[in-house]
Order: sequence, then structure tokens, then C-alpha cells
Amino acid sequence: MDPWSAVDDITPGNANLRRQIALRYLADGMHIHTDDIVIVNGALEGLNLSLELVTKPGDAVIVESPAFYGALQALESHGLRAVEVAVHPREGIDLAALRAALERHRPKACWLMTNFQNPVGSLMPDEKKQALVQLLTERDIPLIEDDVYGELYFGSRRPRPAKAWDKSGIVLHSSSFSKCLAPGYRVGWTVAGRYGKELAQLKTMRSLSACAPAQAALADYLAKGGYDKHLRQLRHALIAQQGALLKAVARYFPKGTRASHPDGGYFLWVELAGGVDALELHRRALSLGISVAPGPMFSAQRAFTNFIRLNYGHPWDERSEAAIATLGRLAQA
Repeated sequence: MDPWSAVDDITPGNANLRRQIALRYLADGMHIHTDDIVIVNGALEGLNLSLELVTKPGDAVIVESPAFYGALQALESHGLRAVEVAVHPREGIDLAALRAALERHRPKACWLMTNFQNPVGSLMPDEKKQALVQLLTERDIPLIEDDVYGELYFGSRRPRPAKAWDKSGIVLHSSSFSKCLAPGYRVGWTVAGRYGKELAQLKTMRSLSACAPAQAALADYLAKGGYDKHLRQLRHALIAQQGALLKAVARYFPKGTRASHPDGGYFLWVELAGGVDALELHRRALSLGISVAPGPMFSAQRAFTNFIRLNYGHPWDERSEAAIATLGRLAQA
């Protein structure tokens, strides 16, 4: 092992891994320089560092409604105010509502998931991503883009992030290997545009470096070409698992229950029929060893009281079928 590799792996991270990540951006038509990539301890660290760079306590930040609960927790920990903007189940954040919120609340940043949003699963069309970036560029408002599910698409090509239309460096784009390859490694990255140098400096102060052996292992794996084969197999499995879960929800849940049908990722957003209380359903299910994510945890206002998020990221088997059947009976009751 090169004795200087430990020095090389200090922020911004393993050069070979950053080079492999840059090549993946290039395959999507995005010219991202290796030096613009900072390796972080999972995407969530990069997202939190981005948030810290562009806001100060008391500022307003736009989030989706429903929002990833990790984003809501991050805003709370930084003393920030969440401004929720509705998400369409197919096409992502409502741009007209976003424009109104920008005028009314004067936020300092937006934290959004444009590809397979958690928990809804929505995917913003390209023209909408372009309009989003233009809208924020005109107002010089940074976009913190959480893109951890982008590789888990069910279509013919990977959907590009909003970062692809960023000409002025306002988009701070984060992703990771945690959701589709090696959760335990906690290796992610951020491309922070005009904030790149400041983010690298802040990363150095906060945690210095992500795990060096994990970075080296991932760089070698990507260089040998195994990652894309793995992703194809994973996507195929997720499509089958989503189909099985949708059928089970239709079979066991009360009539009138509605579920999203995302084109990627591994979550279903389920609207419970008949005024079923998601928190009560969660409590009763947990007592039987079944875990669901109740809707209120995805809102700073504790909204979505009759929604739950279901996960089809695990192989479907008899236990999965039995768990959904039990949830359906609880919802019926």
C-alpha cells in the first residue's frame, strides 16, 4: 500500500473514487471535474454540510410536503424554519406553489429530492427540473439536491438530477452508495458548485475524512465494472418487489386505499381509507413486530395523519405477504 495514500484520502477524498464518480456524471452528459467532488460520510453528511454553508439559525428553508424526515431533523438541529410545499405524486414539487412560497417566506435555501422522492416516490420531468433551476437561479437561492435514489430507476436511462441544468453553481448535489450498494460503508459525495471550497473546508473541520479503506474498495469495484451489473440486477428485483407489494396492498387493505406507483426507488406512499389513524396503525403494527413509517413523521406540521410509507427494498417472501395481510386487517379494524 502506498504510504502516501493516507494523506491522499484526507478531504476531499480518494482520488480514484472521485475519478470514477466523475465518469458516472459524464455518462449522464454532465461535466463534473474530479476536484469538484467531496467524499462524505454518507449523503446525509454532505446535505447537512450544505445546509450549514448557506443558512444561519432562524432562516426559512423550503422542503417538500411530505418531506424526508432526515431533512426535517436537520433543519430543526440547525435552528431553521421549514416551509413545506406540496409534492405531486408523479411529478414532484408544485412549482407554482414554490414560486408563491419564495415570494412570501424569502427562504435562504431549498432542500429537495427531484428523483424518486422519499416518501412519495415522485420523479420530476426534465423540463420541470430545468424550470426549477431557472426559478432559483433568478432569485439566487441555493438548491440542496438529495439524489440518493437516482440509480434505482425502472426506465431505460438514469434520470438526470437538477444539477444538470445548473449554470451558475447554485445546486449542491449529494448522492451516495448507501442506498444501492454498501449501506454499512457510509460513503457518499457532494458536488457543491460555487460553494465547493467552503464545503471541503467545513468537511475538514467537522470530520476530516470518510473511511479510507471503504473509499479504496469502492474505487476498485467501480473501476472493474461490477457496479452497473449489480445495479441492473437490483433494479430488476425492485420492480418485482414493488409489483408484489402493490398487489398485496390491493388485496388486503380496505376498499378506497390508494398507493403511489413510482418509477424507481423503493417506497410506496399509501393513503389509508376511512379515516384510519396512521399513528395508531403504526403503534398496533409495531406491537406485532411489523414496522411502518406513519405519515406525520414526514411533516413539520404533523400532517398526513392517514398516510403510511411502505418499503419494498427487501426480497418478497411469505413473511412479507403475511405482514401486509396483518396490516390490512389492522386497517380494516
